[in-house]
Parts: sequence; C-alpha cells; structure tokens
Amino acid sequence: MAGAVTVGVLALQGDVREHLAALAAQGATAVPVRRPEELAAVDGLVLPGGESTTIAKLAVRFGLMEPLRAAVRAGLPVYGSCAGMVLLADRLVGAPEGQETIGGLDVTVRRNAFGRQVDSFESTVRLGADTVPAVFIRAPWVESAGPAVEVLGRVVGGVGDGRIVAVRQGHLLATSFHPELTGDRRVHTLFVDMVEQAVRSAPARRSGAVAGEERRPS
Repeated sequence: MAGAVTVGVLALQGDVREHLAALAAQGATAVPVRRPEELAAVDGLVLPGGESTTIAKLAVRFGLMEPLRAAVRAGLPVYGSCAGMVLLADRLVGAPEGQETIGGLDVTVRRNAFGRQVDSFESTVRLGADTVPAVFIRAPWVESAGPAVEVLGRVVGGVGDGRIVAVRQGHLLATSFHPELTGDRRVHTLFVDMVEQAVRSAPARRSGAVAGEERRPS
C-alpha cells in the first residue's frame, strides 16, 4: 500500500522538512499543512517538534485549532514529536498559564522536563523489544498516563532513566524525542502503518469527513 496514503506535517513552526523527508522515505505522500482545507485532504498528520506555545498560537491565528481538535475526535491518526506530544496532551505541567492544546491523549505531560535548549542530549530509548537512538531537545516527558494509554518507550540509562517518552492511545502516537533527526525510521514506519490501517478499515473516511463534510457511501 506504499504511496497510497497522504500524511501531512503541520507546517506552522518547527522541524517540518525533516518529518516530510522521513515520511516520504516510508512511501507516504508527505505534504505540509497550514490551512483547514489542507488538513481536510490528509489521511494522517504529524505535529512536529518546535515551540509548543508558538505552534498553538499560530494554529489559533490560522483557524486550525478547532479543525485539529475535531480531526482528533473523529479518529484522524496523529503523531506528535516533542512539542507535538505537548500539543496532544490533555494535561500539562510547567506550561505557561492559558497554553492551549489540541488534546485527545489521556496523559499528563511535563513541558521542558529535561531542561533548556543547552541541556539537549542524545540517548537510547527502549521501544518495545528494541532500542532506538533518540535526540532530546527541550523535551517533555509523560508523568502519568490513563488506562487506555499504551506506554511504548522509556529512556534507558543516563538522564531521565526510566522516564516515559513514547506512548500510543488508539490513533494517537507521541514521542518526547525527535526520530526525524536520526537515521532510524522505525517510529515513522509505525505511524505510516497506523495511517494505512486506518484507511483500510474505513476506506470511505477521508479527512474531509473529519472536517465536517458529508461522508460519501462506500
């Protein structure tokens, strides 16, 4: 099914280009998303790393915040990395007062948990039965997760040993780290597989329906 799904990257701020390249390497048609009509045309969406408060403010300004929330509620597969994890969280610790999120992921996320930009580091994360290299830049971590959330990854050794840094809840995936900045594509492979599975299970459901358009019969 390679090439059959279109995956957007929210292109308001952050490391958009790197995610586009990583998704394309997995056979997806990767496109930037800046407007509601572009969101309505994708089968899945990546929320990239960057500055979560800036991305949230720009999403409101561009009229994207409510369509993003509606898309998550309707089941659009979404992957958030670093700032994207913050944006998907239902609850935040250490965030500026009034910071908005898209929500949908039943987790409490501590913003900038690993420190400031100067505290950025590389480490190893146990992801299922494997380990993957991970880059952490002003990264959050998950302090607690609801019963429907699957913990996929924890830091192995060093700074933050044992901290939860990768989770999944149904159609939502989030990591504290930046897999787009390494040569390891397993996280992007997992997400593209999630998108393909969602399309196979509901072929008539496109993101246009997510945005409120009438669904066409199968």
